[in-house]
Amino acid sequence: MSDCIFCAIVAGTAPARIVYDDDHLVGFLDIRPITAGHTLLVPREHSTGLADLAPETGARLFQAGQRVAAAMKSALGADGVNLALNDGRAAFQTVFHTHLHVLPRQSGDKLRFAKGLLTRRAGDADALACALRAELAEPSGT
Repeated sequence: MSDCIFCAIVAGTAPARIVYDDDHLVGFLDIRPITAGHTLLVPREHSTGLADLAPETGARLFQAGQRVAAAMKSALGADGVNLALNDGRAAFQTVFHTHLHVLPRQSGDKLRFAKGLLTRRAGDADALACALRAELAEPSGT
């Protein structure tokens, strides 16, 4: 899809801090993160939402979500992780290429998390991306 920013990231023609990459998916840091390390997992093949997402691709998204979540717990010290897939404008989807949000959480971060929904600042994204990539490259990161 020529005007899809996520397709451009997948193609390597738009910049992104890639943390996960396989034959079917690409994962990168959100440019407006809710929490530090907020990662988006996107299928390489364009789909706009759940209605046109192949079931096997959906399964791969959540499998990769589990791997990235484990990496966040290990590399970033996350106490928990939210996985979210917004499907449609009414569900706050803003980029119409199916994507899974993986958000690291800390115990007791309710106020910081709520503030993150409003401010969405990247922080030290290069260091976060490096830490996640390193953890995901480890054989035990599966």
